[in-house]
Amino acid sequence: MPSELNSPQSIAAVWMGLALLASLISIRVGISVALMEILVGAVAGNTIHVETNEWINFLAGFGSVVLTFLAGTEVEPGVLRRRLKETVSIGLVAFAAPFLGAFLFALLVGGWEIKAAQIAGVALSTTSVAVVYAVMVETRLNETELGKTILAACFITDLGTVLMLGALFANFNAWLLLFAIVSLPALVVFPRVSRWFFAAFRGRASEPEIRLLFLLLLGLGGLAVAGRSEAVLPAYLLGMAAAGLMVEEKVTVQRLRAITFGLLTPFFFIRAGSLVQFSAVASSAGLIGALLLVKLATKFLSVQPLTEAFRFGRRQGLYTSLMMSTGLTFGTISALFGLNQGIIDQEQYTILVTVVVLSAVVPTLIAQQFFQPQAESERAGELQEEALPSV
Repeated sequence: MPSELNSPQSIAAVWMGLALLASLISIRVGISVALMEILVGAVAGNTIHVETNEWINFLAGFGSVVLTFLAGTEVEPGVLRRRLKETVSIGLVAFAAPFLGAFLFALLVGGWEIKAAQIAGVALSTTSVAVVYAVMVETRLNETELGKTILAACFITDLGTVLMLGALFANFNAWLLLFAIVSLPALVVFPRVSRWFFAAFRGRASEPEIRLLFLLLLGLGGLAVAGRSEAVLPAYLLGMAAAGLMVEEKVTVQRLRAITFGLLTPFFFIRAGSLVQFSAVASSAGLIGALLLVKLATKFLSVQPLTEAFRFGRRQGLYTSLMMSTGLTFGTISALFGLNQGIIDQEQYTILVTVVVLSAVVPTLIAQQFFQPQAESERAGELQEEALPSV
């Protein structure tokens, strides 16, 4: 790009043009816009070498934080109580099986050092809250019991991922202690204080409710990063704490979604796609394909029997297993953590990020094209189930 067009406005125009293109293609072909943004980002990153900079990285990171918060608000405590066995069982096996599978494969077959293999296990154990939530909102399955159960299971999986990353590599310093000291009371007090705050300032043009949420997300995220944790962790927990409140604040949620999906998440998903280097994919295609197969197979084969045991139904069970096989946000974060800490090199990072991005695309495309339940029929089934007399 000519130097005269390197202004922030010109760079932002290119990125928003890519976002608009992804949106139009998504509408045309009926594929989730999140997946289309990843694909568009990958093509743009390898053809026109779309530029990134510090503020784009910030918007992408903040987009993942706000999206994770919104996903957390969908994890209703009532669903966790009603579906405790399903969500905990599915969530745990969806973490443990791919972690062990990817770790052992990278160590024994790939010949990676043990710490690098641990990073591979952590990065490929995740289920993408960002992708799953974006697809759920787009298909309106987030309003159904199935969608809420999948989101709750995603929370269990990614909580296991974050805890494992911390247990293996965390630097237990004063900042991490401060993060824990501040976060715990904030999560407890937030629902009550925010309910009063929202009632007192609702309907103002300056949107103080959204500004309060952004303040908390950025403040807790900053403490998490200082403590060598990740900003998305407090965002998810804060979203869960706010789940009951957000049910009552539908207008605020709609506005927050508009900001997130209209401005923030395109930077996140396009940037994730742009990290995929086609040349590295070609040179390491065998290892990438093998690791992708390990992740998808261990996820699917561990989750699918549980969906049958819990009587999800064939279509819903296959859809659940495929969506739980996705990865993106925490996987990319874990790989980047390993690179920044010198645990893995650039080639290993590219391999892991490519596998993570492909795991966001492949199972979601299959799930959407062949096994996607209809939100209306899901809700009708739930109403019919509720109307049945207890025995």
